[in-house]
Order: sequence, then structure tokens, then C-alpha cells
Amino acid sequence: MPKIIIVTDSTSDIPKEVRERLGIEMVPLKVMFGYDAFLDNITIGPEQFYEKLQQYPELPTTSQPSPADFMAVYERLLEQQPEASIISIHISSQFSGTFQSALLAHSMLERAADITVVDSKSASYGAGLLVVRAAEMAAAGSSKDEILQEIDRLRNEMGLYFLVDTLEYLQKGGRIGRASALVGSILNIKPIMTIDKEGVVTAVDKVRGSKKAMHRIVALLKEQFGNEPVTLVIAWTSDKTPAMELYELIKNEFAVHKVITTTIGPAIGTHVGPGTSAVFMYRV
Repeated sequence: MPKIIIVTDSTSDIPKEVRERLGIEMVPLKVMFGYDAFLDNITIGPEQFYEKLQQYPELPTTSQPSPADFMAVYERLLEQQPEASIISIHISSQFSGTFQSALLAHSMLERAADITVVDSKSASYGAGLLVVRAAEMAAAGSSKDEILQEIDRLRNEMGLYFLVDTLEYLQKGGRIGRASALVGSILNIKPIMTIDKEGVVTAVDKVRGSKKAMHRIVALLKEQFGNEPVTLVIAWTSDKTPAMELYELIKNEFAVHKVITTTIGPAIGTHVGPGTSAVFMYRV
């Protein structure tokens, strides 16, 4: 059976040690503070990024990898292993042109190549867990079809919710209107956000105060998963304290088989801001 190689982009927020252990290839986005450009999770990590974010007067911007960036990775992998099969999993096409860049890179390759480009229809570890699961299955000898079926299952069954400390970054990034951000901040309204099955950010509920919002997230997850065994992922930006509070509420309410923690990286952090907490859950 040909070797299966998993490729992703930096928005999947997979810790470096996990990527290295599973042989996951990562193509970085760019994060720009004015004229200063950084490679997401390569030349700028979360700690440095959130420090700069607090100090910089304007919102940084992000830039997707070019088709040439993906071509370089695909060609290197195929040069090393010509018979390899590649599964390339990326941030929702609703958020970024990264998926399209990967598709274009595949079409531009001069050699025939078995490459499948997958729209995760998610972001951060919502995409990352698809990537990690795919890499684990590849290492265990699963076929490409089996891996793609599992990706589809996880994509459709995942529970994903996140809370932002301030609506400022979502407003500046065009995710919500200025009036909604202003009213929400004044009234301490915390929208519970998710990414729907089409890969679009939506608000599922609005609750006054972080504590009530966390309890509401637990209730939403309970409706979906009940007492089934689950894997739980907790993620945060600059401050892990709220995320750990959410974890304490969740851990005793579910049959948690495995817990994963990670930091939301610069590219996603640009759009959600410091103080964001996220939870991802799926059936074992």
C-alpha cells in the first residue's frame, strides 16, 4: 500500500511535537503587523503574537499560502516518495483562500499525483483534530478511503463552541456589525459562537456573562453527546484561565476518554482576539 502523507496549514493549531511525531506537513499562513511579515507558528508563535497584538495600534492582517507554497511542499514529498498518496486538509474555504490555493497547486503539478484536498469546514483545532486523526490512521495502516470516511464523520459530528473576551476583533474582521459589538460590550453579552456545517461562523445563543455562557455550552454539548464516550479538546489564546474554568465544568458531565489542550495560534488569534476560549468534542 502506498504511504499516505497528511498535509495541513498553520491554522489547524496542532502543537509542533504532535506534527513531528505523526509526520504531518504544515504550510504556514503569513501574519503581518504593518510591513512586518511573520510565518504563522514558525517565525512568530502564540506568546510573541499576543504580546504584539496588545501593543500594536492596528489589527494585524493574515495572508494565505500561495499555490507556489503548496506546490513546493507537494513536489518535495513526491520527490522523496513518488508513489505516496497525499491528503491535504485545510481551514474552511469560507474563511480563507488557503483551500483554493492547495487545489490550484495540485492542478499545476506537472507530474501525476494522488492528492486529495479537503475543506475541513472548520478552523483551529476543529481542523486540527481531523488532521491528527487522519495522521494516526495513516500510521496504523488505514486506507485512503477509510481515512476520508473518518474525516467526513468527524466533520459532521463534531461539537464546537467558542467564547470571545471582546467582540472587537470579530467586528474589525467583519464577522459582526459595529452596533452589535458595541451593545454586546456595554451589556456584557457573550455570544456563544460555533462554525456551522458549511464552515461559516454563527452565533447559537447570546448570554449575559461568561459564567452563564459556559454553563450554556455544557448544556449544548450534553444535548449532542449525552453520556457517550468523547474526546475533548480545550483551546485558548492569551489566557488559559477561562478555558480551564470551562474544562472544570465539562469534565465531570461527560464520559471523557481523552483530553487535548492547545493554544490558538496567530492566524486565528488575529480574528478572535486575546481571551478567547474554545471547546471541541467528538465521539470516540
